[in-house]
Amino acid sequence: MPARPRSTRPASRIERDSLGPVSVPAGARWGAQTQRAVDNFPISGERMPRAFIRALGLIKAAAADTNAALGLLSARRAAAIRQAALEVARGDHDAQFPIDVFQTGSGTSSNMNANEVIGNLASERLGRPVHPNDEVNLGQSSNDTIPTAIHVAAALELHERLEPALKHLAGTIERRARELRRIVKTGRTHLMDAMPLRFDQELSAWAQQIRNGLSRLASTRPRLLALAQGGTAVGTGINADPRFAARFARRISRLAGVRFAPSPNFFESLASQDAASELSGQLRVIAGSLTKIANDLRWMNSGPLAGLGEIELPTLQPGSSIMPGKVNPVIPEAVCMVAARVAGNDLTIALAARSGNFQLNVMLPLVAHDLLQSIGLLANAATLLADKAIAGFTVRRERIAESLSRNPVLITAANPVLGYEKGASIAKRAYREGRPVLDVAREESGLPESQLKRLLDPAALTQGGVRGARGKGD
Repeated sequence: MPARPRSTRPASRIERDSLGPVSVPAGARWGAQTQRAVDNFPISGERMPRAFIRALGLIKAAAADTNAALGLLSARRAAAIRQAALEVARGDHDAQFPIDVFQTGSGTSSNMNANEVIGNLASERLGRPVHPNDEVNLGQSSNDTIPTAIHVAAALELHERLEPALKHLAGTIERRARELRRIVKTGRTHLMDAMPLRFDQELSAWAQQIRNGLSRLASTRPRLLALAQGGTAVGTGINADPRFAARFARRISRLAGVRFAPSPNFFESLASQDAASELSGQLRVIAGSLTKIANDLRWMNSGPLAGLGEIELPTLQPGSSIMPGKVNPVIPEAVCMVAARVAGNDLTIALAARSGNFQLNVMLPLVAHDLLQSIGLLANAATLLADKAIAGFTVRRERIAESLSRNPVLITAANPVLGYEKGASIAKRAYREGRPVLDVAREESGLPESQLKRLLDPAALTQGGVRGARGKGD
């Protein structure tokens, strides 16, 4: 069998930067500085997130339009850069962004990666070279571009993914609450039986937690929408037209569909990552809310014989490789793992955000990666929790009614008539004898049965609690 002819296509090509020649894979659209970063940082194998690359593309497109409007870049060159940058933003060239998250702390490598790829694409369209620094990066620096990319990417991910997912989750909880509003169940404090409440009241707490999370995100938004772009290297705006920042903010707002504005203080925006740290803290609170809801679902679903057994979560998959018929609460468990990761990311971001030295924070890629990961994980987890757990769980009404009737804590409602000590005696006896508290109260209290039934009616004990309720709980 004759040997196949060897390809004559070269495996690499030579690119040059200010340090000299570099060998780059022949098919790569990046240049020398990107290749140096690939060679220098073989650390994690994790690349910068898609949302971050999208933001870089939008930034470069908006900068090209701005520089053309200011007369600093020809219309043809600006159009070529803009088209290439928007392709990057769409994800058409994600394979051309190979740099590790753990790179130079300013993110210069990622900025130059974008500049080189966009410059290469624009050069092909024009049939003449487009310089990655002098033209694609005109009026910009890594020191203002990367902080801007963090804000733009996070704002878009919140707007397009997390906020809709949280609204969907809250709406799903509220719909189920309306469906279950007539079911009274045993309340619990310290994991012990407490006074009764209705299912809709219990679920209203979950919905309010999620609504509060949305409000917290909204409170952070003004600082997230303030962009560093225009501050260039140290915040003085060196090498950028004085009109650049305001025009850029207007342009990227149109491209992204979110209203951005220039930072009121470029020095702060370059030197710190306080807004990212603030947002991460809000994400950690939301993660805590999801953990609370997921754990409540796990407890309510526990059993089904030896646990609480109040609800049955949808059956999604076998729960054991050895115990036939076992089904586990897999979605709440996955949500709790997401929440743990978000809490860990928050600690990482807090440590990274304090790593500003004089005029620049030097852990920007790590902030970007972990912040965007947290947003994406929470968006996915909230959607799954709504659709695969809360929307489809069923209530075991007979089990709930039986537990409620035997709840000795119901006697609390008779405290104003019987006093605490007498109520405690009745509760202990009812628990000891395994009898409904109404039966024991009938024997010990001396009160008419009609009065006892009125005092100990579980449904009557659930009024209030959502608006204007006051009181101390233990």
